[in-house]
Amino acid sequence: MTKAIRIYKTGNSDEMKWESVALTAPSFGQINIKQTAVGLNFLDVYQRSGLYKGDSFPITLGNEGAGVVSAVGEGVTEFVLGDRVAYGSGMGSYAEERTIDVHHVVKIPAGLEDHAAAAMMLKGMTAMYLLLRTHEVKSSDTILVWAAAGGVGQILVQWAKHLGATVIGVVSTSDKADVVKVLGADHVIMHKSENVAARVKEITSGIGVNVSYDSVGKATVDTSLACLSPFGMLVSYGNSSGAITDFSIGTLAGGVSLYVTRPTLVTHTASRELLLNCANELFSVVASGAVKVQIGQTYALADAKQAHDDLEASNTTGSTILLP
Repeated sequence: MTKAIRIYKTGNSDEMKWESVALTAPSFGQINIKQTAVGLNFLDVYQRSGLYKGDSFPITLGNEGAGVVSAVGEGVTEFVLGDRVAYGSGMGSYAEERTIDVHHVVKIPAGLEDHAAAAMMLKGMTAMYLLLRTHEVKSSDTILVWAAAGGVGQILVQWAKHLGATVIGVVSTSDKADVVKVLGADHVIMHKSENVAARVKEITSGIGVNVSYDSVGKATVDTSLACLSPFGMLVSYGNSSGAITDFSIGTLAGGVSLYVTRPTLVTHTASRELLLNCANELFSVVASGAVKVQIGQTYALADAKQAHDDLEASNTTGSTILLP
C-alpha cells in the first residue's frame, strides 16, 4: 500500500482525498518510483476542476515528480533499482510511491537535487519548448512573459535573458515585481495598477513585442494581442483565468498580421528523442547557472488541498513542491 491524493469527481479542492491505495507491481515497460518530491502545477488544477478531462475515476492527481526507482518491470533496460529519476508527464504523481511508464522518465544528473528536479521538470521543459521550438527566441527579440513570478514564468525570464532577449514581465504585486527584477527582467509591469498594453507600447516605442507568452488565458488574450508587433505571436499555453472560448480569427488581421498558437508539452515530449532533447536542454541550462530553480514554498503531500488553494489565489511565487 501507499498513500495518495485522489479525486472521485471533478470540482474544487474539497474533492481531494488523502487515502491509502494499492501499489501495483510494474508491468512491461514500467517502473515504480519511491518519491522524494512532487511538483505542483496549474495543470493539476485544470484536471481536478474538470477544465481538462481525465481518465475514469478515481484519479490520482499530479504530473511531475522525482524519486528513486524501487521496482523494475520486464523489458526495462534504461533504469535499475536505486536510480534517481524525474518526470514531467504521466498523471499520478501525488503519491508516496507510484508506477509509471518509462517513456515519461529520465535520470537526474549528478549534482542536481531531487527537490529541484521535481520543481522544474514540467515547468522547465515547458519553458524549453516555448523558447526554443514554439518561437525561437533571438537576441534581437523583445518578449512579454505573463505570470513572470510563477514557476514557468521565472524560468522563462532567466532563460530568455540567457538567450539575449529583452524581457518584459507581468506580475500582480510589488513583491513579485521585485523577484522578477532580481531574475533579470528588463521591465516589470503590475497588471492590477497599470495598463499592460499601454506600458508595453511605451517601453517598445510603439512597436510592441515579438511574442507574448501567456499562461493566463481568457482574461488576458485581448491584451496579449494588443501588445504584439506586426507579425508577432501570441503563445497561449495556460488557462489560469479560464479557457479562451470566444476568440475570432479575424482579430489577427487589422494590418498587423499576427500569429496565435496553443502548444502543449505532450506533443513536445511525445517521442523518446523529443523528451530527452527537452530534458537535456533544461539540465544543461540549469547546470550552467543561467537558470536557477526557485522553490518558493513547500507543503506536505497530505496538504495538497491547501497548496491548490494558494496557487489558485496567486499566493505562491516560483515553484512549489509537495513532500511525501
